[in-house]
Amino acid sequence: MDFDFSDDQQQLREAARRWVEKAYTFEHRRAAVQAGGFQRESWNALAELGLTALNVPEAHGGMGMGAVEAMVVMEEMGRGMVLEPLAQSFLAARVISQFGSEAVQAAWLPRIASGEALVVLAHQERRARYRLDICESKASQTPDGYALTAQKSIVPAGDQADAYLVPAQLDGQIALFLVERSAPGVSARGYGTQDGSRAAEVETDGSPATLITTEGLAALELAVDVGSAAVCAEAVGVMEEVLRITADYLNQRKQFGVPIASFQALRHRLADMKMQLELARSMSYYASLMLETPAEQRRRAMARARVQLGQSMRYVGQQAVQLHGGIGVTDEYIVSHQFKKLTQLEMTYGDTLHHLGEVSARMLETAGVGEA
Repeated sequence: MDFDFSDDQQQLREAARRWVEKAYTFEHRRAAVQAGGFQRESWNALAELGLTALNVPEAHGGMGMGAVEAMVVMEEMGRGMVLEPLAQSFLAARVISQFGSEAVQAAWLPRIASGEALVVLAHQERRARYRLDICESKASQTPDGYALTAQKSIVPAGDQADAYLVPAQLDGQIALFLVERSAPGVSARGYGTQDGSRAAEVETDGSPATLITTEGLAALELAVDVGSAAVCAEAVGVMEEVLRITADYLNQRKQFGVPIASFQALRHRLADMKMQLELARSMSYYASLMLETPAEQRRRAMARARVQLGQSMRYVGQQAVQLHGGIGVTDEYIVSHQFKKLTQLEMTYGDTLHHLGEVSARMLETAGVGEA
């Protein structure tokens, strides 16, 4: 199997990396956090690079690229800890392309591709924890379409988004709807999150909604899996930077007149961090490649990937802080922000313990044992 990236994929990576290095420095990010955790200017810059159009079909003004290209881009976004929720455009494009009607696709995919519309997933409910099949939101049919009443938590950039993908109960089963933030009855209370990005509590009260599909659970699972693959790739990018910065620090910091990188015990810990990064990278590749497989196989693969990524994120982040000492937890130093970013990524779309339960529940009867 060929694991080399194509020339187009390498050029895409380089373009994303150059933008991060030049336009999204640590100082720029700190200013963005102080300004609220989301900047429309940065979102527009991502759109100008064509990144919001990455997974939109060419027929609707997109680039028609796939999961591997999205993975490549998200790794670079992770390097800069970019606050703007680019992965939301990937999952929105994928869900609307696969489940939306022609009219819905024509209305929204070109706007997603151009960056004009930021469409985000609003699915988390307080009693559901990470389970996707628990949904208390209600939708009903009206003479003009559908009305939706819902309360959703931790919606990415929810008070800045233009529309939401919202699961709700319709005639006894989960359906998926699109609700515009400007619609009557919609309210969004924004706040900063642990890693400096922005989220919101979103409520709809009989708000007009567009039906995406009555196969809401299947569409929601796809959206979360696309988001999980993006989390994996983004975490790899963050961990690469953490490892690089930690190695530089060990080479510069001196004790007893020599760089502490010469201490064998610390070199072993850095080697273990590198091993965890590579394990995470391989499982991130696995997650992205498995997005094109049937749903049950895809869901099983995603849970496996998230277990390894969760373990790697926790280990790399904790070791980096410990190897830096006191400076590693100061707000002025980048490693503390990277650690917070990894902590939040580990809990996005389900923490490691949740995914470990998913792996266990989805194990085949013959898993690890040959058939008689």
